[in-house]
Amino acid sequence: MSFYYIFLRGKIVLLENGSVPQQDEAACLEKSLVNSGLVDRHGESADRWGELDGNVSLPAGFAAFERRGCWTAVGEEQFFRICKAFHIMDWQRLHKYCGRCGAENEYDAAEGAMRCKSCGELFYPVISPAVIVCVEKDGKILLGHGVNFPAGRYSVLAGFVEPGENLEDCVRREVWEEAHIKLKNIKYFASQPWPFPRSLMLGFTAEWESGEICPDTSEVTDVQWFAPNEIPEYYRGVSISAKLIEDFIARHKKS
Repeated sequence: MSFYYIFLRGKIVLLENGSVPQQDEAACLEKSLVNSGLVDRHGESADRWGELDGNVSLPAGFAAFERRGCWTAVGEEQFFRICKAFHIMDWQRLHKYCGRCGAENEYDAAEGAMRCKSCGELFYPVISPAVIVCVEKDGKILLGHGVNFPAGRYSVLAGFVEPGENLEDCVRREVWEEAHIKLKNIKYFASQPWPFPRSLMLGFTAEWESGEICPDTSEVTDVQWFAPNEIPEYYRGVSISAKLIEDFIARHKKS
């Protein structure tokens, strides 16, 4: 069974029942594709991705879904296949031309990179590492309300790794910038691809060491400590932010 992960203006095209179409089911869309390719480099599957012309109208039986929320329809495994397919599609879309000489690039399957036809420069898929951390103090978790969050929603703190940083330094810096506290006992938790647009989320746990919360209002409007039974609305589902919060709740359940 081979799937076709097709995208239209950044959304994933699914069958109207919310499932990913197989390749024979999506054959009617192929004439409107502007680019396509294999999801896996080394032949692990024959799954393909495709990008539709942005002006096309979907035929009956298909619908475009927001990628971030489609996991409720397709399930966790297919959600991350969609994420991988989009990451590759988006990377090729943004690297049609060489950043060195301006000539056209073409996909080099052996390298898994876009290669310039003129100067030979290689452009590999862009992956932006970001840390996300569950900070604890006296049985409470540190959560912040991001400037772009819906009203009432909170999450653990996160941010992108900067040049010259190791991951632990990034955790310390991000929490200091957003909450103005210092940390200790930073430990790795888990990682997760998150192509919104092209991140790799690296999860950590840590403990408060010193300082009083002072939110940086350019990134967060509020930061607070919450006991397990006080945790406000947060983004649930397959995100590592939810997994960190739910791990904290599970570890602090009263027996």
